[in-house]
Amino acid sequence: MRKIRIVLAIIATVFIAGCKQQPSEPSALDVIMTRTSIRSFTGDPVSHEDLETILKAGMAAPTAMNNQPWRFVVVTEKKKIASVFGQGPRSGAFTTAGAVIVVCGQSEQMFWYEDCSAAAENILLAAHALGLGAVWTAGYPAQERIAPIQTALNIPENVTPLCIIPIGVPAENPEPKDKWKPENIHWEKW
Repeated sequence: MRKIRIVLAIIATVFIAGCKQQPSEPSALDVIMTRTSIRSFTGDPVSHEDLETILKAGMAAPTAMNNQPWRFVVVTEKKKIASVFGQGPRSGAFTTAGAVIVVCGQSEQMFWYEDCSAAAENILLAAHALGLGAVWTAGYPAQERIAPIQTALNIPENVTPLCIIPIGVPAENPEPKDKWKPENIHWEKW
């Protein structure tokens, strides 16, 4: 009887431990190396919780002198996404996105461009880590691209849209590109 109890206790311990195990999350390096630009989405919405997580990741970016010049405009309403971003030859990613984040910077601050670029990269990586897709689409310095967005979203004059990032549930699964080129590396001197 004692042996049966010991065996049952071991089985129960193993079962409970197995139930407590969480699926392993990808490492930071896995997320960096497997991120791809997603331009086709299912049209499903992106949850408010996921968007907040993505924005927190954006705000965790390095920033010169801790200026944090970034500002974000998040658009989730389908009609607004279509009317603001759904025009032009490359509008496909926007028409199926669940959300759009416009990464902006207070352009009077030194290093706003660099800081906001780091924030945008964090946003792309966070979206990928959450199983979502995203793509960096150009804004700054193309005035013809940013002026209509600035007007449509009431972005103040001293705040410049750097890039526009559609985010959503991916409807495609492209392989990551191998961008490793050792010939671009110079050790110790050029």
